[in-house]
Amino acid sequence: MTAATVEKREKTDITRLFLTQRIPLLAVLIVIVVVTFFINDAGGYLTAPYDFDYMSASLINAVPLAMLGLAEMLVILSGRGGIDLSVGAIVSLAGMVFGFAYGEWGWPLWMAIIATAGFGALCGAINGFLVSYIGFPALIATLATFYAFKSIAIVINNQQPISTAPIQDLFSLSKSVELPIIGQYIPDVPLGIFTFLLPTVVAVWLLLARTAYGRRLYGIGTNDVAARWAGLPVRDTRFKAYVYAGLISGLVAVVTVAQFASARPDAGVSGNGMALPAITIAVLGGVAITGGIGRVAGVVLATLLIVWLNAGILLAFVGNEGSQYQLLALGAVLVFAALLNGLTNRKYGGAQ
Repeated sequence: MTAATVEKREKTDITRLFLTQRIPLLAVLIVIVVVTFFINDAGGYLTAPYDFDYMSASLINAVPLAMLGLAEMLVILSGRGGIDLSVGAIVSLAGMVFGFAYGEWGWPLWMAIIATAGFGALCGAINGFLVSYIGFPALIATLATFYAFKSIAIVINNQQPISTAPIQDLFSLSKSVELPIIGQYIPDVPLGIFTFLLPTVVAVWLLLARTAYGRRLYGIGTNDVAARWAGLPVRDTRFKAYVYAGLISGLVAVVTVAQFASARPDAGVSGNGMALPAITIAVLGGVAITGGIGRVAGVVLATLLIVWLNAGILLAFVGNEGSQYQLLALGAVLVFAALLNGLTNRKYGGAQ
């Protein structure tokens, strides 16, 4: 074997590694983004310091994004064009339910959180029923429920947010805390990382990697016809994926109420809403839009990439320009992720 052949094979192996193993690729992209903004900061091109304190503080935005990215991953994994455009509207409506339960009716916090998560699961069950048992395309079904949930959230309290004293006190859940032992050496971390995001990440990972349901979900997402012939409960498995997505959206509603210190009827749908960034993160994390392929770690790393990219863009432009360029970056990242997934599917059968 010649030296040229060996060199060509090594390059092919590296290309295959970065295309099929999405984790190394995302790690490299995160390093590139962070180093780029550090260099710009050192050169005085940013309006404020881009340092580790700023990066740590920006993680507060990662909590709802990563959780909704995991919710989208579950429904996309179920295959047959699985997608949930209503997650942002569920966040808005479930947030109002939480506002009434905790802020108006005086329920205990734990009971209000459980009720809100259960209400989110109920909204997801409506989506799952329409998609799995009625046979509606997921795009149409969840677009319809998006409009329905959004309108109910707006009219349920006459377009007014709920910001009573108990709701305002919840802002303490969004504060940053010092980690034990090593906390004095690193920046403080948003509390929501530990109270909501990490438990959700662990739960979804256990669901997919350590339960029979997780194996069935990957199976029906890859080929639901073969799964049906194999005797797998395709409809029930797909239905539950939407229920779990709704449950996670209900928990995100609690997070957003705490962050805003107010239950806002437009919390999940204002601007461009929460659904599109969540879908972008899932696709960028290596979740195949055709279903059956995706990993929790990919979604988490994709969230970090988006959050730290957006944080840097805000410092690179003055005024409202930063938020507009964030949308441009989000669109570019989505196109990049779709192209990457398509190339990986054609050459190697998908990412891992």
